[in-house]
Formats: sequence, C-alpha cells, structure tokens
Amino acid sequence: MIFNIEYETMPREALESIQLKRLQTVLSHVYATVPFYKKKLDDAGILPGDIKSLKDMEKLPFTTKQDLRDNYPFGMFAVPMANVVRIHASSGTTGQPTVVGYTARDIDTWAELMARALSAAGATRGDIIHNAYGYGLFTGGLGVHYGAEKLGASVIPVSGGNTKRQAIIMRDFKPTILTATPSYTLHLAEAAEEMGISFKDLHFKAGIFGAEPWSEDMREEIEKKLNMDAIDIYGLSEVMGPGVSIECLEAKKGLHIFEDHFIPEIINPNTGTALPYGDTGELVFTTITKEAFPVIRYRTRDITTLNPEPCVCGRTHVRMNKVSGRTDDMLIIRGVNVFPSQIESVLMQVEGVEPHYQLIVDRQDNLDTLTVRVEIGENLFSDEVKQLQQLESKISKDIKETLGVSAKVKLAEPKSIARSEGKAMRVIDNRKI
Repeated sequence: MIFNIEYETMPREALESIQLKRLQTVLSHVYATVPFYKKKLDDAGILPGDIKSLKDMEKLPFTTKQDLRDNYPFGMFAVPMANVVRIHASSGTTGQPTVVGYTARDIDTWAELMARALSAAGATRGDIIHNAYGYGLFTGGLGVHYGAEKLGASVIPVSGGNTKRQAIIMRDFKPTILTATPSYTLHLAEAAEEMGISFKDLHFKAGIFGAEPWSEDMREEIEKKLNMDAIDIYGLSEVMGPGVSIECLEAKKGLHIFEDHFIPEIINPNTGTALPYGDTGELVFTTITKEAFPVIRYRTRDITTLNPEPCVCGRTHVRMNKVSGRTDDMLIIRGVNVFPSQIESVLMQVEGVEPHYQLIVDRQDNLDTLTVRVEIGENLFSDEVKQLQQLESKISKDIKETLGVSAKVKLAEPKSIARSEGKAMRVIDNRKI
C-alpha cells in the first residue's frame, strides 16, 4: 500500500501551490501562538501576510538549535499542553536537550510519512521489520514502529542492545527489512558471525539506515557483508523524526523529501544566503503541516545539495544527496576542512581495513594534529610489524592526497574500538577538553 502517491508525483506548479497555502497557514499559527516567533517576525519587520510566494521565504528569520534550547522545555510549542500527546527530546550530550511535541494529528501524519518512506524502500504489508533503532525519547524507534504498523507490516520492536539475542531473533523470526544505524548494523553483522549466523542465510531483502552520516563506501560494505539493499533515510527530531526523506529502492540516488509536509532550502552556512539547486550548503527546513511544534527555516547544520530532477521511480519531489557531514562535526585541521565521512571514504578503499574508526584531534605546540585509529581484520593482524607500518604509511598518504590534510594513522587490533548501540562516536576532539 502506498500512501498519497499523488503528492509524490504531482507537477511542481501544483505542489508549490499547496506548499504556499500551508506555509501561510503555519506562519499565521505560530505568530499567534508562539511568543518566540512573534518577536522574531516583529524584529524582522515581517507579518505572516507579507509572504505572498515561496520566494518570499528568504525574508523570514532562521530558527536554530540554540533557539530551541533557550526556550526549553515547552516554549516553542504552538498548542496547549492538553493537546500534546507525545514528547520526545534529544540526548543533550552537546548541551541543553531540545524538546519536541506532537498532537494526535501530528502522530498520524508522522506514521503516514514513515509508511510512505518504508514503501519507497520496497517494504509492503507482507514484510517483517526488525526495528533496531532505539525506543524512548529518541525518535527513531517509535517513528519506524508507527510507520510499519500504518503500512500493515509486522514489526519486531527489538530496539538497540542485546546484540547476540538480536542475531538469534533475526535467524528465528525471519525478518525481511532491517532498520538501524549503519554503525550498529555492522556491529550486528559481527556478532552474528561470531555465533555462526551468516546474513547470507537470513531473509533480509533491504535495510533502512540513518541517524548518522555514512558514505557510499559504507553502503557497499553493508550490502556486501549483509547481502541486502542498503537504503538511506533522513530525519531529525526537531523537524519530525525519521521519515523526512528517504531513497527509493529503484534508484538509491538521492533522498526524496516529502515536500507536501516540508519545504527544504540550501543556504551558505556562513552568510545565510539561499543557494540554487546543485550548490553545496547547509540544509534548512520549514514544516508546513505540524501542529504542536512547527519550525520556520530551521538550520539543520547538515551539509548536502538538492536535486530537482524527477526520479526514475516517478517521484517529482526534490532529492537531497547523502549528508556529507554537519557544520558542527566539521574539523578544521591547520586550515583544512575535514568531515568524518570523507576519512571514512578513504579508509573503505583499503583492503583489510574494517569500517570501525575514530578520529582523535589534539593540539601540540599550538598546532592541530589528527590521528586516525582504524581497525584491521584478523588476517592483517597476524602480519609482521613492518608490513603493518607500511600499511599505516599508505593510508596516511592516501588521506593526504585525497583530502590535503596530514594525519597519523594507528592500526588497531580487531574489535578494539568500542561499538555503539546508537549513533557512532567518530570524533574525539581533545582541543575542547
């Protein structure tokens, strides 16, 4: 069952007409109900009625994560608490957690969008979905869960953790769709292999992976090791949760944004200027159907590009390329901008290297240094010290030639880098300690 496919394939002119009407409605709503937005618009000299076209969006002020933190916990809610049926929140590991709310209609909308996302990835009501995203305040687990039920599929709410038990469940319950972070997925594959369970003998046809940036090389690694199509999904709690956009199974080339609910923009992260299709910049979202927690021009800090070309699958919504990194994850090493996903792409080209790594940044004598710890497979671990040193030098040279940054490479023994049950912790920046 595919939900609202007419929205996903409608001509651009008709879609933009719907977007404008919904945008004007949400602007009037937040102006009347959220003191933060009323002040923001008043300070900018803009009234909701001044937005006559989508182009006028550039006049609207941005919303940032700090704005959400400053209004903690419920200051950004646009409905009375009596109408809020669900509350989620970020982990708060980098500061005050951001809190989001949902009305009953918001939950229905979220479930339908996740059902559409699952459908785009090839899921049907006949599938069994092994949902290894975390449940609780994190939006991933429940978002997928409600979407799977809306689709009519069977869902196994296994969440993260109990990895060996998950391997047994995957063998015995015969799920056909896997949902998890890509890093935890590789951890699952390791645990299953240790137990004598091969993914080639399991029944998965596709996996839907998100919640952290991952490279095309990581996709190839997952598809090779787990014997399934690897589909990228994108979402963030401040905008809704998972299901904002997803790749289609037919192309796996850009994530379709559900533009009947979200208006995307790309801006220059330094100046805030809107950029045209095809230019790389920071992704910005405006929600146009959410009731409890609408956001206007929310700066996601994710770096990507937008592609307006229709897809071979028939969908006409713009597609975003894989997120290459986040402005807050970007490392500046002696003037060179480096994203973890770029390092990952280099590492995945090296035979015998495992997809588990850490980037350690230090400052010595007022100069920044980058150390890359990366695991090697069992076969390489038995090699002579000299051969391992040569491999370290090769990887260091590859990073320098590809990214223009010097890095010291340290090979780590198999399974020595801590595995994560959620988002992988790729960067240890000792300059901030």
